[in-house]
Amino acid sequence: MEVSILKASAREKMKGFCVVCPECNGVWCAGKVPGMGGTGSGDSFKNSYNKLKEIKLIMRTIHSVKEPKIEIKLFDEILSFPVIGAPITGTKFNMGGGVTEEEYCSDIINGAICEGTISMIGDTGDPNSFIYGLNAIKNARGKGIAIIKPRSNEEIIKRIRMAEEADCMAVGVDIDGAGLITMKLFNQPVGPKTFEDLKFLVSSTKLPFIVKGILSVDEAILCAEAGVSAIVVSNHGGRVLNETVAPINVLESITEAVGDKIIVLADGNVREGVDIVKYLALGAKGVLIGRPLIWGSIGGREEGVKTIFNTLKNQLIQAMILTGVQDINRVEKRIIYKLEKK
Repeated sequence: MEVSILKASAREKMKGFCVVCPECNGVWCAGKVPGMGGTGSGDSFKNSYNKLKEIKLIMRTIHSVKEPKIEIKLFDEILSFPVIGAPITGTKFNMGGGVTEEEYCSDIINGAICEGTISMIGDTGDPNSFIYGLNAIKNARGKGIAIIKPRSNEEIIKRIRMAEEADCMAVGVDIDGAGLITMKLFNQPVGPKTFEDLKFLVSSTKLPFIVKGILSVDEAILCAEAGVSAIVVSNHGGRVLNETVAPINVLESITEAVGDKIIVLADGNVREGVDIVKYLALGAKGVLIGRPLIWGSIGGREEGVKTIFNTLKNQLIQAMILTGVQDINRVEKRIIYKLEKK
């Protein structure tokens, strides 16, 4: 399936919730939360996109790299390349209902596995969404990660036990969902967590624990001290707080502070293989991808998701060859150039 075809199909089925812009920069969808946009003026979404674009690659073609290594190891699982499906929910109120929640979860879990990687499933105000995601992971023999909203500790523990029952390979909390509008609409209380809360949640399970939504060095250090296995440097797609910094702007300082202690992943506007290289050059071990998988599922179901992953994989290989990167686990900063501020 061609990407252009599945995008056209997704555009039609998303009924104006997303028009699949030629440049997915957050401008058209600004303020559309619920929906596919960034909160408020959409600045956090737009800023993340623009800051990523300010990082450029330095092409190198005098070398011997022809078949770069793109596999990574995550929680004892070998992934075919360093791209993981992000935890996304709300097919009806965020995406227009082109697929059901159950169909979407099945598409992203199974589509990822077919391409040798994994996806995360999310949590939202409708409790059935989390259950659909867990069922998809369970049917895939545990090949997936469950991410839970920052509910009360009691409610989080309840969902951790459900994730354990589904044999998930890891579990976590997208802690930046503390102010998510969609949770408020469903009357589902969420909020920040203390350091003690975090330690308690980590100690409550033997599964690797992930904290998604870190944007500062001090909180990355707190996660490491709490025993967290991995963090995701993220501003929740710009959907929870306006005027936040872009993940790409703080990634380097965070990886320098904790990259030798915990796994650092990142997300934010990954659209092409070159974007993956940029994040890894600044220290991330892998990236999460969100909106393109929505287009894949709605536009072409599981086959569409596979197309998105496969396209990114091929683009990544091309980017590595043309920057002289032999091993995706050792991407050097020298391959990137940061545009000067005007």
